[in-house]
Amino acid sequence: MKIRAVIRVMGFIAVAVGIALLAPIGLAFYQNSPDLKSLLFSSAIPLLLGLAALVTTRGGRVDLGTKDGFAIVTFGWLAAALFGALPYFLSGAIEDPASAFFESMSGFTTTGSTILTDIEAMPPSLLLWRSLTQWIGGMGIVVLSVAVLPMLGIGGMQLYRAEMPGPTNDRLTPRIQSAAKTLWGIYLGLTVLCAGLLFACGMSVFDAINHAFCTIATAGFSTKNGSIGSFNSVYIEGVVIFFMLVSATNFSLHMWIFRRRAPRYFKNEEFRLLCVITLLAVTFIAALLYFRDDYAIGQSVRQSLFQVVSILTTTGFGTADYLSWGFGTHIVLFS
Repeated sequence: MKIRAVIRVMGFIAVAVGIALLAPIGLAFYQNSPDLKSLLFSSAIPLLLGLAALVTTRGGRVDLGTKDGFAIVTFGWLAAALFGALPYFLSGAIEDPASAFFESMSGFTTTGSTILTDIEAMPPSLLLWRSLTQWIGGMGIVVLSVAVLPMLGIGGMQLYRAEMPGPTNDRLTPRIQSAAKTLWGIYLGLTVLCAGLLFACGMSVFDAINHAFCTIATAGFSTKNGSIGSFNSVYIEGVVIFFMLVSATNFSLHMWIFRRRAPRYFKNEEFRLLCVITLLAVTFIAALLYFRDDYAIGQSVRQSLFQVVSILTTTGFGTADYLSWGFGTHIVLFS
């Protein structure tokens, strides 16, 4: 295994985490938040360690092997989660180191589980960091590093394969670096569009940005204890539903828009299956809610559509207590 090359990429990941923390630092500074000092330390630690790794591993171009790729993916996620836990722990918002690491790992892996019981009591800067970890993890911090590996003197094909396993019928671009940059461009564009629409539908700028991060990442962290249901807006729910579906779609299909071949969506078996399963599940659950639980027809469609899409895309947002809907709906939602 090429230890120097692995350390070099790990250094970049540490620097990326440190730079990403500048966003919550800026918010804490603007709000004169008491957690500003802890955020500054949380950013300085990975930045210094990462820069030290980059400086001490300078050298010629190195092509990563399969073992190197898997090593970077494994240790990359661990390092990102470890550095990402620092703001929670150093600020005292989460006093237990294991719990802080859990919250960070849940964010970067877009799992969406949380140890927090009162989300709205968290400082806004930490809520922003919490959402940002999911947004970074949504496309994969390692895929981000692929886009800059040539500048580090490292070939990244094996790293890309390790992070994006499984067969694919579409060749994204002739060069993997170009593909990674294009994917991140699409990802960023969808995030900006989602945030803008959520703001237009009535969310505050802060809530719109946070929920856009977690919607596009199909991750599910929210700034509210009641998740999307706290806003009680059919327009907000509609925007979130649309972008959950878009973000759950294979991003290689989105790239065909740039090639002016959008109809390829409907020729793709995976995309068509997603649409069919969604339609069937929504119809079945809406019927159960209408005939068995006495929901109004509009309400039954609205609630079933949101929860089906949220669970099917593994996002995890909520608008209702679907656990009270009955056993039949549970079978459909979780099967």
